[in-house]
Amino acid sequence: MQKGRNSNHPPKGSCIKVQPLRSLEEIAQIKALLADQPRNLCLFTLGINTAYRANELLSLTVGQVRGLQVGDVLDVKQSKTNEYRIAVLNSMSVTSLDNWLKQHPRGQYDDAPLFVSQRRRNRSLTVSAVSNLVKKWCRQIKAVGNFGSHTLRKTWGYHQRIANHASIALLMRAFGHRSEAQTLEYLCITSGEVQQLYMAVEL
Repeated sequence: MQKGRNSNHPPKGSCIKVQPLRSLEEIAQIKALLADQPRNLCLFTLGINTAYRANELLSLTVGQVRGLQVGDVLDVKQSKTNEYRIAVLNSMSVTSLDNWLKQHPRGQYDDAPLFVSQRRRNRSLTVSAVSNLVKKWCRQIKAVGNFGSHTLRKTWGYHQRIANHASIALLMRAFGHRSEAQTLEYLCITSGEVQQLYMAVEL
Protein backbone atom coordinates (compact mmCIF):
# COMPACT_ATOMS: atom_id res chain seq x y z
CA MET A 1 0.00 0.00 0.00
CA GLN A 2 1.27 3.47 -0.85
CA LYS A 3 2.26 5.68 2.02
CA GLY A 4 -0.64 7.82 3.23
CA ARG A 5 -3.15 5.87 1.17
CA ASN A 6 -6.65 5.50 2.60
CA SER A 7 -7.28 1.74 2.76
CA ASN A 8 -11.02 2.08 2.27
CA HIS A 9 -10.87 4.34 -0.77
CA PRO A 10 -10.52 3.05 -4.35
CA PRO A 11 -7.62 4.01 -6.65
CA LYS A 12 -7.80 7.33 -8.45
CA GLY A 13 -9.80 7.11 -11.65
CA SER A 14 -11.67 3.94 -10.69
CA CYS A 15 -15.43 3.63 -10.33
CA ILE A 16 -16.43 4.33 -6.75
CA LYS A 17 -19.09 1.97 -5.45
CA VAL A 18 -19.47 2.12 -1.72
CA GLN A 19 -20.45 -0.92 0.28
CA PRO A 20 -22.75 -1.56 3.23
CA LEU A 21 -21.65 -2.64 6.66
CA ARG A 22 -22.48 -6.31 6.35
CA SER A 23 -21.92 -7.45 9.93
CA LEU A 24 -23.85 -6.47 13.03
CA GLU A 25 -20.54 -6.47 14.88
CA GLU A 26 -19.21 -3.67 12.68
CA ILE A 27 -22.37 -1.65 13.33
CA ALA A 28 -22.01 -2.19 17.08
CA GLN A 29 -18.34 -1.18 16.93
CA ILE A 30 -19.16 2.12 15.23
CA LYS A 31 -21.95 2.83 17.73
CA ALA A 32 -19.49 2.20 20.57
CA LEU A 33 -16.96 4.47 18.87
CA LEU A 34 -19.56 7.26 18.70
CA ALA A 35 -20.99 6.76 22.19
CA ASP A 36 -19.70 10.15 23.36
CA GLN A 37 -20.52 11.94 20.07
CA PRO A 38 -24.32 12.36 20.16
CA ARG A 39 -24.59 14.21 16.84
CA ASN A 40 -22.56 11.61 14.96
CA LEU A 41 -24.25 8.70 16.70
CA CYS A 42 -27.64 10.13 15.74
CA LEU A 43 -26.51 10.66 12.14
CA PHE A 44 -25.20 7.09 11.89
CA THR A 45 -28.20 5.53 13.61
CA LEU A 46 -30.77 7.47 11.62
CA GLY A 47 -28.89 6.75 8.40
CA ILE A 48 -28.87 2.97 8.83
CA ASN A 49 -32.47 2.86 10.06
CA THR A 50 -34.29 5.09 7.55
CA ALA A 51 -32.46 4.61 4.22
CA TYR A 52 -32.58 8.34 3.52
CA ARG A 53 -29.84 9.80 1.36
CA ALA A 54 -27.22 11.89 3.13
CA ASN A 55 -28.54 15.17 1.70
CA GLU A 56 -32.06 14.21 2.77
CA LEU A 57 -30.87 13.58 6.33
CA LEU A 58 -29.02 16.89 6.25
CA SER A 59 -32.18 18.71 5.17
CA LEU A 60 -33.88 17.83 8.47
CA THR A 61 -34.50 20.55 11.02
CA VAL A 62 -34.94 20.33 14.77
CA GLY A 63 -38.63 21.13 14.46
CA GLN A 64 -39.25 18.19 12.11
CA VAL A 65 -38.05 15.62 14.63
CA ARG A 66 -38.84 17.17 18.00
CA GLY A 67 -41.23 15.02 20.02
CA LEU A 68 -41.35 12.11 17.60
CA GLN A 69 -42.18 8.73 19.13
CA VAL A 70 -41.54 5.14 18.15
CA GLY A 71 -43.78 4.28 15.20
CA ASP A 72 -44.16 7.90 14.08
CA VAL A 73 -43.65 8.71 10.41
CA LEU A 74 -40.91 10.99 9.15
CA ASP A 75 -41.77 12.37 5.71
CA VAL A 76 -38.84 13.74 3.72
CA LYS A 77 -38.77 15.12 0.20
CA GLN A 78 -36.45 13.09 -2.01
CA SER A 79 -33.66 15.10 -3.55
CA LYS A 80 -33.72 13.23 -6.88
CA THR A 81 -37.44 12.95 -7.57
CA ASN A 82 -38.92 15.81 -5.51
CA GLU A 83 -41.44 13.27 -4.21
CA TYR A 84 -42.03 12.62 -0.53
CA ARG A 85 -40.96 9.30 0.96
CA ILE A 86 -41.82 8.16 4.44
CA ALA A 87 -39.77 6.30 7.03
CA VAL A 88 -41.21 4.90 10.24
CA LEU A 89 -39.01 5.57 13.24
CA ASN A 90 -37.94 2.62 15.38
CA SER A 91 -36.72 2.76 18.97
CA MET A 92 -33.04 3.06 17.98
CA SER A 93 -33.79 6.13 15.87
CA VAL A 94 -35.96 7.82 18.49
CA THR A 95 -33.45 7.21 21.29
CA SER A 96 -30.58 8.66 19.25
CA LEU A 97 -32.70 11.69 18.28
CA ASP A 98 -33.73 12.36 21.88
CA ASN A 99 -30.15 12.12 23.13
CA TRP A 100 -28.88 14.49 20.46
CA LEU A 101 -31.66 17.06 20.88
CA LYS A 102 -30.84 17.31 24.59
CA GLN A 103 -27.34 18.50 23.66
CA HIS A 104 -28.00 20.26 20.34
CA PRO A 105 -26.43 23.76 20.55
CA ARG A 106 -29.52 25.33 18.93
CA GLY A 107 -32.08 22.77 20.00
CA GLN A 108 -34.56 25.43 21.10
CA TYR A 109 -34.98 26.67 17.51
CA ASP A 110 -37.29 24.71 15.21
CA ASP A 111 -35.56 25.95 12.06
CA ALA A 112 -32.06 24.94 13.20
CA PRO A 113 -30.39 22.19 11.12
CA LEU A 114 -30.61 18.86 12.93
CA PHE A 115 -27.08 17.91 11.97
CA VAL A 116 -25.43 21.24 12.55
CA SER A 117 -21.79 21.68 11.54
CA GLN A 118 -19.20 22.51 14.16
CA ARG A 119 -17.17 24.46 11.59
CA ARG A 120 -19.92 26.19 9.57
CA ARG A 121 -21.74 28.35 12.09
CA ASN A 122 -25.49 27.58 12.29
CA ARG A 123 -25.34 25.59 9.07
CA SER A 124 -25.77 21.90 8.32
CA LEU A 125 -23.02 19.41 7.67
CA THR A 126 -22.24 18.87 3.99
CA VAL A 127 -22.58 15.56 2.16
CA SER A 128 -18.81 15.45 1.65
CA ALA A 129 -18.32 15.91 5.40
CA VAL A 130 -20.68 13.00 6.08
CA SER A 131 -18.82 10.86 3.56
CA ASN A 132 -15.51 11.67 5.24
CA LEU A 133 -16.96 10.85 8.65
CA VAL A 134 -18.23 7.46 7.48
CA LYS A 135 -14.84 6.66 5.91
CA LYS A 136 -13.14 7.64 9.17
CA TRP A 137 -15.42 5.49 11.33
CA CYS A 138 -14.95 2.47 9.06
CA ARG A 139 -11.21 2.98 9.03
CA GLN A 140 -11.12 3.19 12.82
CA ILE A 141 -12.87 -0.17 13.24
CA LYS A 142 -10.69 -1.62 10.45
CA ALA A 143 -13.60 -2.45 8.18
CA VAL A 144 -12.47 -3.62 4.75
CA GLY A 145 -13.98 -2.08 1.62
CA ASN A 146 -15.00 1.21 0.05
CA PHE A 147 -17.24 3.33 2.26
CA GLY A 148 -18.95 6.71 2.08
CA SER A 149 -22.21 8.49 2.82
CA HIS A 150 -24.23 5.94 0.79
CA THR A 151 -22.90 3.20 3.07
CA LEU A 152 -25.57 4.16 5.61
CA ARG A 153 -28.42 3.78 3.12
CA LYS A 154 -27.01 0.58 1.66
CA THR A 155 -26.53 -0.92 5.12
CA TRP A 156 -30.27 -0.56 5.76
CA GLY A 157 -31.12 -2.30 2.49
CA TYR A 158 -28.57 -5.06 2.96
CA HIS A 159 -29.86 -6.06 6.39
CA GLN A 160 -33.50 -5.76 5.31
CA ARG A 161 -32.72 -8.29 2.58
CA ILE A 162 -30.58 -10.65 4.66
CA ALA A 163 -32.26 -10.54 8.08
CA ASN A 164 -35.79 -9.46 7.21
CA HIS A 165 -36.03 -11.27 3.84
CA ALA A 166 -37.62 -8.17 2.32
CA SER A 167 -38.60 -8.51 -1.33
CA ILE A 168 -36.90 -6.54 -4.09
CA ALA A 169 -40.22 -4.87 -4.94
CA LEU A 170 -40.70 -3.71 -1.34
CA LEU A 171 -37.13 -2.44 -1.04
CA MET A 172 -37.45 -0.64 -4.37
CA ARG A 173 -40.45 1.26 -3.02
CA ALA A 174 -38.75 1.99 0.31
CA PHE A 175 -35.63 3.30 -1.41
CA GLY A 176 -37.69 5.41 -3.81
CA HIS A 177 -35.99 3.82 -6.81
CA ARG A 178 -37.45 3.95 -10.30
CA SER A 179 -36.18 0.52 -11.39
CA GLU A 180 -35.44 -2.90 -9.91
CA ALA A 181 -32.00 -2.77 -11.53
CA GLN A 182 -31.09 0.21 -9.36
CA THR A 183 -32.27 -1.59 -6.25
CA LEU A 184 -30.37 -4.77 -7.13
CA GLU A 185 -27.18 -2.74 -7.49
CA TYR A 186 -27.78 -1.22 -4.06
CA LEU A 187 -28.16 -4.60 -2.40
CA CYS A 188 -24.59 -5.65 -3.18
CA ILE A 189 -25.41 -9.27 -4.01
CA THR A 190 -22.14 -11.22 -4.06
CA SER A 191 -21.05 -13.98 -6.44
CA GLY A 192 -20.92 -16.32 -3.44
CA GLU A 193 -24.63 -15.78 -2.81
CA VAL A 194 -25.40 -16.61 -6.44
CA GLN A 195 -23.28 -19.77 -6.22
CA GLN A 196 -25.20 -20.87 -3.12
CA LEU A 197 -28.44 -20.86 -5.12
CA TYR A 198 -27.22 -23.88 -7.06
CA MET A 199 -26.57 -25.86 -3.88
CA ALA A 200 -29.65 -24.78 -1.92
CA VAL A 201 -32.25 -26.58 -4.07
CA GLU A 202 -31.91 -29.93 -5.81
CA LEU A 203 -34.78 -30.69 -8.20
